[in-house]
Amino acid sequence: MSETSAPSAVKVIAFQLVDKEYALPVHQVYSIEKLMHITRVPGTVPFVKGVINLRGVVTPIIDLRSRFGLVDEKYDDTTRIIIAALDDMEVGLIVDGANDVLDIPLDAIEPQPEVVGSMGDEYITGVAKLEKRLLIMLSLEKIFK
Repeated sequence: MSETSAPSAVKVIAFQLVDKEYALPVHQVYSIEKLMHITRVPGTVPFVKGVINLRGVVTPIIDLRSRFGLVDEKYDDTTRIIIAALDDMEVGLIVDGANDVLDIPLDAIEPQPEVVGSMGDEYITGVAKLEKRLLIMLSLEKIFK
């Protein structure tokens, strides 16, 4: 029997927005930070909340609720900034809470359902079913555009 080197699972960071759980591949996430002072930048699109200085690096901050067209809510003690990177670009994503790191079996991930007109569906790469949880798998490439 020959062994394949193909991974059987993907490691993700799970986080919450409103009442849903989302996931990003862990290799694209640098850190999860508590909410800190965000400096507004004039003339940016509404979902770009500004920039932060994180360990000497000026990082733009995107509010994922705004980006997905969800209802805005006040930030609280559970609000987190996920510092994610794609290619050479580092961005902070404001989320309601970052839950945990999970290994999702590849066979538990289904393609994005065909729901016409659903909010944010252009950012979704698939849906993972884990026991009683559904995680919406996101594409950083599409969020950054």
